[in-house]
Amino acid sequence: MAIRQIRYIGDPILRKTSRKVTEVNERIKILLDDMIDTMYENEGVGLAAPQVGVLRRVVVIDIGEGPIKLVNPEIIEEKGENIDVEGCLSVPNRAGTVKRPERVKVKYLDEYGEEKTLEGIGLLAKALCHEIDHLNGILFIDKMIQEIVPEEEEQE
Repeated sequence: MAIRQIRYIGDPILRKTSRKVTEVNERIKILLDDMIDTMYENEGVGLAAPQVGVLRRVVVIDIGEGPIKLVNPEIIEEKGENIDVEGCLSVPNRAGTVKRPERVKVKYLDEYGEEKTLEGIGLLAKALCHEIDHLNGILFIDKMIQEIVPEEEEQE
């Protein structure tokens, strides 16, 4: 397991569409584990493979309930709406409000290649949508309603 280099806004890989994973093999499992380590190292709640320079449909999320590993995630149902503040490890020092579904159902493969579904509500729904957007070359700033400008920190 290793910490991978995060790609930042301006890197063209962040704007490309990721390719579907055809087989959950050892390389994909290593990628998932490295992404978990990288996400924790950078104190994120989610990470998509393009953010570490890999154009594969692979996402990891941990909203505080333990890591979730998703291969080829696809939103199959959306309900409600929620406007909340988002940020992104690939877009440092920026945050803003984004409209997302309140509840989503996602179909995906787990790290063993088995098809599963996951229902996300609130923060998990937001994280799922945010990370799946990355797989399609979309950043949260593309959907931002209003940018949140942090107040200037006091000079010491």
